[in-house]
Amino acid sequence: MTDLGAVTAGLRQQAIELPSWAFGNSGTRFKVFPQPGVPRTPEEKIADAAQVHRYTGIAPSVALHIPWDRVDDYAALAEHARGLGVRIGTINANVFQDNDYRLGSITNPDPRIRRKAVDHLLACVDVMDATGSADLKLWFADGTNYPGQDDIRARQDRLAEALATVRDRLGGGQRMLLEYKLFEPAFYTTDVPDWGTAYAHCRELGEKAQVVVDTGHHAPGTNIEFIVAFLLREGKLGGFDFNSRFYADDDLMVGAADPFQLFRIMYEVVRGGGHDPSAGIAFMLDQCHNIEPKIPGQIRSVLNAQEATAKALLVDADALAAAQREGDVLGANAVLMDAYNTDVRPLLADLRAEQGLDPDPMAAFSRSGYLQKIADERVGGRQAGWGA
Repeated sequence: MTDLGAVTAGLRQQAIELPSWAFGNSGTRFKVFPQPGVPRTPEEKIADAAQVHRYTGIAPSVALHIPWDRVDDYAALAEHARGLGVRIGTINANVFQDNDYRLGSITNPDPRIRRKAVDHLLACVDVMDATGSADLKLWFADGTNYPGQDDIRARQDRLAEALATVRDRLGGGQRMLLEYKLFEPAFYTTDVPDWGTAYAHCRELGEKAQVVVDTGHHAPGTNIEFIVAFLLREGKLGGFDFNSRFYADDDLMVGAADPFQLFRIMYEVVRGGGHDPSAGIAFMLDQCHNIEPKIPGQIRSVLNAQEATAKALLVDADALAAAQREGDVLGANAVLMDAYNTDVRPLLADLRAEQGLDPDPMAAFSRSGYLQKIADERVGGRQAGWGA
């Protein structure tokens, strides 16, 4: 029998990090639909993120993307965040939006360009120092489009060298999270295409390097929960980028396409001890809201992740283990399905009420009038979007 007290205790310690870029104008490769009230500065992005935390209570940090969120004084930006009740979280590097990176960044055959890319990564560590951030997230668009275009093994050597340089620059309590992606934008080879490649490099780099799993970065049918279980077992799961996808890396609201998959992933997180804050797993959203309003889209995503976590915490571990020992295939599956089919919304509403929050965050935010307020105030200037 699951202890409901333990479930609520687990939910109270949950934290989901928000991406600053989710509040800007973003969308598909074909069209971005601008919306009124979109932030024009990193400070305004953080102010919007603070609204999500205000109504959900479990989104206390905001990830930055450099140079999209470049400011003159990062310590002042961190103080601005604290004043709004949140903090700066993961620092995301960008070595994919410069003409020099046409043939790659840290794996480019040109040593000058490799040096330029590494210098940017090191500058991101400087941002970490100024903001108090513990995590540097690395995703590389590096790869090739044609057979013979470059030496595949040499590119792995360059990748390893660059990562080691960044590892050596990290300070105490700081780490790097290496992200992988099956394809895009490279068509023939991608230099970090899967969790195995990321894991191999992180294992070689040591304790300061861990793998981040983006739930949209896999081939159709990939068992993501197996990857999560394996990396947790190895002590190499550093974090998540939560989103949903229907075809490829769609970056839609997490839980929108396959809420059962999100539950299965969160069960493996709970099973492997990754839900405990001491495990150091960074749970972050990575989404691009195109047709839906930004802040409500983030609130809904946070709530979807919270509901999946609540269901994962409801799994009767003793009953499941007993069924597994007895080889009771249907019984074991039924234990999981009983938890998944439980309506956890009343439990979460009660928990929010105990915490002084509105039981219905979506409705509470809608009543606040914040969207109209920022639409009226944020007139002029340049709205933030991809690349800004």
